[in-house]
Amino acid sequence: MEYKTSSEQELIDLGKQIAESFKPGDIVLLYGELGAGKTTMTKGIAEFFGIKDIVSPTFTLMQTYLDQNFVHIDTYRLEDEEQLIEIGAEDYLGEPNTICVVEWPEKIEVLLQNKKTVKIKIEHDGGGRKIITN
Repeated sequence: MEYKTSSEQELIDLGKQIAESFKPGDIVLLYGELGAGKTTMTKGIAEFFGIKDIVSPTFTLMQTYLDQNFVHIDTYRLEDEEQLIEIGAEDYLGEPNTICVVEWPEKIEVLLQNKKTVKIKIEHDGGGRKIITN
């Protein structure tokens, strides 16, 4: 599917809409260049699951919201996959009761092998709009 958004709120609303189809155990992979809107999309996904104050884990790599069975991973600053394993992220990837959202999944492709993933790509169209494909 392809979607187009013109504002941050539209991207959040789209995140909520797309999240309706997610099942426990899904790993949602968000692709896009820096500033594309991956964290904004994550805010919408998180809101669907009842999480209002999403905190970007750019420096901590992972933020868990275990009351809602939701994990947000951002590998932008990841040095290597071992660093993610050390903080316990592998325990959540594909865990049957948890939804994981991963920004910059290119960096952890080995950890994602044989896992159930949902791929979402966010791009700028050059005119201030975002094009989202999944």
